[in-house]
Amino acid sequence: MSHFSIRCRSCGKVLEHSYCAFCEHCPDSLLVTDYNARFSEQGGEGAWRFNWLPVHSPIVAQPGPVVYRSVGLAVHLGLENLYIAFNGYWPEKGAGLQTCTFKEFEAAVVLQNARENGIEGLIAASAGNTARAFAHLSALSGYPVVIIVPRMCLPEMWYLKHSTGVPTVAVADGDYSDSIDVARRIAQVTGFPFEGGVKNIAKRDGLGLVLLEAVSVMKRLPDRYFQAVGSGAGAIGVWEMAERFLADGRFGYRLPVLHLGQNLPFAPMVMAWQRKERALAKEDLDPALIPMITTRVLSTRYPAYSIQGGVFDALMATQGSMHGVRNNEVYAAMDLFQRTEGSDIVPAAGVAVAALQQAVRNGSVRPDELVLLNITGGGEKRLAPDNKVPCLEPRLVSKNITENEIEELLCNVLKKRS
Repeated sequence: MSHFSIRCRSCGKVLEHSYCAFCEHCPDSLLVTDYNARFSEQGGEGAWRFNWLPVHSPIVAQPGPVVYRSVGLAVHLGLENLYIAFNGYWPEKGAGLQTCTFKEFEAAVVLQNARENGIEGLIAASAGNTARAFAHLSALSGYPVVIIVPRMCLPEMWYLKHSTGVPTVAVADGDYSDSIDVARRIAQVTGFPFEGGVKNIAKRDGLGLVLLEAVSVMKRLPDRYFQAVGSGAGAIGVWEMAERFLADGRFGYRLPVLHLGQNLPFAPMVMAWQRKERALAKEDLDPALIPMITTRVLSTRYPAYSIQGGVFDALMATQGSMHGVRNNEVYAAMDLFQRTEGSDIVPAAGVAVAALQQAVRNGSVRPDELVLLNITGGGEKRLAPDNKVPCLEPRLVSKNITENEIEELLCNVLKKRS
């Protein structure tokens, strides 16, 4: 018998065996995972030691997050109880994510969950970090994955050397959202499902690992939680984990207030939240703004904001805030973290640090509150240079690729399933 079930957040229907699906009665609502036991650490290794993950018998070792109490940044900001979840490569701290991103948790849980559900392979879309994480875990586990990325992000992308053989396709004339569209169409032809994005409970629970580790270290829920968001899946995953901790009853009686950051001027969720509206406006999603930001990994035009159980509901439930951060603030925050904590971080993590600075300046955070800052990626400068390779230019396709062209792609690049 499984240790979890899947439930529709809107109508409460339980789906015992469901993969990347919506409730048939509530297609505009996310499913959530219900675990049958209170939170525990099962004695496994790394990420797999927690019981609140939708997997049974992981086959590949997976390092977990590292959560520690800040000294340098905390003193600089005047915070007494600042904890940092560092998701990257920092051997001196015990952080061993060679992909340097928390998307590695997502990839590990998604691939293991798919394997256990009898799924023979996956199609994944990415703007960079997710591609690297899925390629890494695909290569380690031997589980087939095809990755679709936007060509505009290739200059910023890199893979670990051992994972360069994982099939990768670039959309030549589109952005991250166009890559998602192409991935869905390729999935229809290959027979491999699209990994599902925010719909995938394994994705959200994998990203929620950050809160599992934090509560394990802090012994309670934080008062406030800071993270940069693109689709918002990670923030939703943390909110869902926090709800489980409340139901558990041993780790606090109030949800952490979510403080989520985006990079201006492309910050659709910031704009919608300022209006306190569930609906995103067309101008919020203007693709012409994407080249103007430094964090293209946060640039999806399909954020999980309006959907039932999405970011809007998470912010409402936690009385949260959205923070818009400009490029100069991103770079300044990255430098601040390097100087005060001692490690390089990626620009998206700089957005989170800048959001925390804003909240401290405007008085949203009291000095004595327990604060968790999610550094979603870092340590790229620490990783051995010979272990990183540029993302070699993959097969280019158009965002308007036809079914016949997809078939040709399968034959020539993706090596059609036998």
